[in-house]
Amino acid sequence: MLSKPGEVLVRAFAVVGLTAATAFTGQSAPAGGGRAAWADAGQGTRADDEERILFRFKDGRIGESSGLAVSPTHEDVYYTHNDSGSGPVFYAVGPKGQTRATFTLRGAEARDWEGMAASVDQKTGRGVLWFADIGDNFDGAWPDISVYKVAEPTVLSDAVVPAVRYRFRYEDGGHNAEGVMVNPRTGRLYIVTKQFAGAVYEAPKRLRTDRVNVLRKVGPAPLMATDAAYAPDGSSFVIRTYFSATVYRAPGEQITRVTMPQLDQAESITYTRDGRYLLTGSEGKRSPVYQVPLPEEVLREAAPEPTTALRRAAPTPDAEPAPTPVAGKKAGRDEAGEDAGVPTSAVLLWLAIAAGATGTITLIARNTR
Repeated sequence: MLSKPGEVLVRAFAVVGLTAATAFTGQSAPAGGGRAAWADAGQGTRADDEERILFRFKDGRIGESSGLAVSPTHEDVYYTHNDSGSGPVFYAVGPKGQTRATFTLRGAEARDWEGMAASVDQKTGRGVLWFADIGDNFDGAWPDISVYKVAEPTVLSDAVVPAVRYRFRYEDGGHNAEGVMVNPRTGRLYIVTKQFAGAVYEAPKRLRTDRVNVLRKVGPAPLMATDAAYAPDGSSFVIRTYFSATVYRAPGEQITRVTMPQLDQAESITYTRDGRYLLTGSEGKRSPVYQVPLPEEVLREAAPEPTTALRRAAPTPDAEPAPTPVAGKKAGRDEAGEDAGVPTSAVLLWLAIAAGATGTITLIARNTR
């Protein structure tokens, strides 16, 4: 939200940096103040060349859509929630953007909801929704963060639903975060931080409600990550930034980057149920949700349902994941030697202009008080 001084500082710096990077690289910056998608060289070839608006949110109450998920059990149903200030509420939306039901989480808080995920309970086959109260614009203002687990409603009508709260803290101190995702193979939960040097954090295999769960760093994340999601088959996951999206086969193991549509404020991303497309959304009234085809190289990575042996081989809280090297690539980089999401040259240039941008950013922050 632009009214938060900490968020203003981050976004203003990103805009200044993107403008300078554009001048440096000769690429054109997108519309939307530099926070939308950025089509940089080195991004993968698409499965086809068509992206389209799937729908626009029609409900006036959905003004700051910050999380997005596809229903695991209801056909053509999508879930979203607002950023902070709207209470612990989420919406079930139909294929034309119409609200079909509004749900309130019983006994939950909405300090700064920034993302959501959907998964399937492997024992019951029932859908599960996860809501991440993980925003922290001061990188440590809160002693812990929370993620709420909700059984997906079987009936799409307004209701109050029970939620299970899990509290978390990072092993290395506080962070701001907007991305949450759940591995469909293992049921493991991950948080992706939103920072200039972001990271992917893994939750314990077994979550506890009677204590604070510790999140362990397992890999890097692109600059300023705003959301993340696992593919339905678990073969890959995607991390969204203000500028693009990056697909990984494992933490630190990049497959490709994907060009994103131009949005005023890119906030959410998820996969379609068939795993062939990405859906991405933005904050704002009547904001659009775009459907973006995945590149062929990502679709070739798609895997069948994991076997029992694969599930048994899933990482445990005591085992540090060891990414498999990819021929011709280094972890977190593509063939051109670029960091996932933003070219290295642009990142270095952003850092170089930090001193010059400080005065402008400070003025903007003061005006928002």
